[in-house]
Amino acid sequence: MNLIPWRNKRESEGGELSPMVALRNEVDRLFDSFVREPFGSLEWPSWGGGQWSPAVDVTENDKEVTVCAELPGIEPKDIEVSVVGNQLILSGEKKESTETKSKGVYQSETRYGSFRRTIPLPDGVDTEKVDARYTNGVLTLRLPKTPQAASKRIEVKVT
Repeated sequence: MNLIPWRNKRESEGGELSPMVALRNEVDRLFDSFVREPFGSLEWPSWGGGQWSPAVDVTENDKEVTVCAELPGIEPKDIEVSVVGNQLILSGEKKESTETKSKGVYQSETRYGSFRRTIPLPDGVDTEKVDARYTNGVLTLRLPKTPQAASKRIEVKVT
């Protein structure tokens, strides 16, 4: 009588998982993570509340540091800007509410979310002369550098 060697159907000949089993495990992992934390990885919640993080661009030249933050739909009164040590802190909250009434149907939606961004600043920024402007949903901060902080190019001499 010939015996056929038994092999776990989940493993291929090298002892590793077969491609179909690996795929199934990955799909199971995705479903399990969704059940544990539904919509938890979204940066901007499309409903409900939560934390989100606005896009921020930081540029620097010899005279100033410029920070541009995209904050669409946020009122300027709901934005807080502060400098603590060598860190610029942007925080605020977005609140949006809509109501629709028509032919016996009433619909009300409320969306909200808070944010907090901490941006490290280089040494030599004059925090007393920060210029903050909010135009069309974009917050632009200009932080001038002190004259001592201006970079100076040092020439390398060949000997």
